[in-house]
Amino acid sequence: MTTTPRRVAAALVAALLLLLSTGVPARAATTPYTKAPVAGALGTYRISGVYVAGVSSGGYLATQLQVAYSARVRGAAIFAAGPYYCARNTVAQALYGCGDNVHPTYLSTLEGYTRSWASYGWIDSASNLAGQPVFVYHGGSDGTVKKSVTDDLVRYYQDFGANVRYDSGSAAGHAWVTPYGTVGCTSTASPYLNDCGTDPQGAFLGKLFGSVASSNTGPLGGTLVRFGQDAFAVNGWANGLSMDSSGFAYVPAACAAGESCRLLVALHGCAQGYARVGTAFVDRANLNQYADTNRMVVLYPQAISTGVNPNGCWDWWGYLGATNYPIKGGAQVETVMNMVRRLGG
Repeated sequence: MTTTPRRVAAALVAALLLLLSTGVPARAATTPYTKAPVAGALGTYRISGVYVAGVSSGGYLATQLQVAYSARVRGAAIFAAGPYYCARNTVAQALYGCGDNVHPTYLSTLEGYTRSWASYGWIDSASNLAGQPVFVYHGGSDGTVKKSVTDDLVRYYQDFGANVRYDSGSAAGHAWVTPYGTVGCTSTASPYLNDCGTDPQGAFLGKLFGSVASSNTGPLGGTLVRFGQDAFAVNGWANGLSMDSSGFAYVPAACAAGESCRLLVALHGCAQGYARVGTAFVDRANLNQYADTNRMVVLYPQAISTGVNPNGCWDWWGYLGATNYPIKGGAQVETVMNMVRRLGG
């Protein structure tokens, strides 16, 4: 049988995704700090600032959101990812240059695209990144995204004048590191929530906000809303964008009562969405606990597995077939921003 470019691309994507595959993921265990989701719609709140955070493919999408909408997004926390537009719409580059470091990231080229696209109005002015707080995390046992790739993410932000804190001293595997993790620190295994005996969320929220109150370690006081993502999808059908029919938002009682609150968009990684691990990321990311004590709404958009995206990653290499994926108008970027707009961001 003749090998087509589509089959070659599919094989490369499969190879990239296998880096994160470790069998059937476990569902999140019930704990005193989980919150049962309530079906409902996204409300509108008094949002004073929008921030993004993500891990792996979610880290790449978080950077796309921040760079495309830098006039609106005020800071970012990125775990285990590389620089903006690293894949350059090419799955081979995503695999060999933005996960592994067989290829360079071509950092100066990526920065050139950023400046050009800003001049066209396709993204907000890159000057908005100057002074923005950014927290970057890379674990020493992460072989999925090599440290040199994340180093270039740090350089990218620094070259545009962002105020970066880089935590690369942990022994973590490829994961979102959280005190509520169920995986050993150095492992790379589902649900990719590793406990390293540290609290990166307190560190990055302190960086983004300037200061942060201690988290709520008791029962959560807010509401976890499960809402329909179709209403925000640019095509009216989230599944067609490799997104789940439902997403989640955690709303603290103070925010629901009308107090001014920040909004954090939290983006899971590959094989880490609800369809694969239930609410493990939503419950254990250690964000709802800080939301309760820091007046912060947390939005958890959800990706799913599809034929072009078998492990439920976010689109950071163009798997949906459109070249505008990292800029304004990009299908997933704009869908998430529609959610942000509804919430009042």
